[in-house]
Amino acid sequence: MIISEESRARAYISDLGGDDAIKRLELLAGRLKEENFRQNLVARGSLDSLWVRHFLDSAQLLRFVPRETQGPWLDLGSGAGFPGLVLATLRPEMSFTLIESRALRVEWLKKMKAEMDLRNCTIEGSRLELVDTVQADAISARAFAPLDKLLRLSARFSTADTYWVLPKGRSAAQEVQNLPEQESRMFHVEQSITSSEAGIIVGRGKVRDKK
Repeated sequence: MIISEESRARAYISDLGGDDAIKRLELLAGRLKEENFRQNLVARGSLDSLWVRHFLDSAQLLRFVPRETQGPWLDLGSGAGFPGLVLATLRPEMSFTLIESRALRVEWLKKMKAEMDLRNCTIEGSRLELVDTVQADAISARAFAPLDKLLRLSARFSTADTYWVLPKGRSAAQEVQNLPEQESRMFHVEQSITSSEAGIIVGRGKVRDKK
């Protein structure tokens, strides 16, 4: 099932989070369109399809992490807030840490955390290499780094119970195949519901720290 209409994307998200989530994300949508003139947070061509291209594309990751998971959920290279801000909106009972090193984007994330009243969300304005090690229940990353580099940088946050949900577009299957055998067995590719050409790398477990 591929969802390409804004109205269907809103309905899907409403089923997950209700009216409160929709109101918070409507606020985010408005602010994002304003901020995009100041800094290029998202491709301008995607502004007319925010609910599909960014909100639903983020929300769908919740399919692969059980509802009872408490966190922390680490979102690496959060950028404009996808998927981190959307996930924190839809899972108020779970704790999220959004990691971003670029100053303007950190400022943006902190502003939206406050305006959206996301009390379960922490913004970590630092390079990932400098973030204190914590045991993450879930790790996500959207357009952060090639898979092998992503895993190398984030291995120290993972445990045997960590869920990995990594949107990767059309390169997903190939990136998994290119991993060493032990790691490639940990992951598989799920079909995105926002694009027939996009995949999500999903896995669970401890990635060996190669340092």
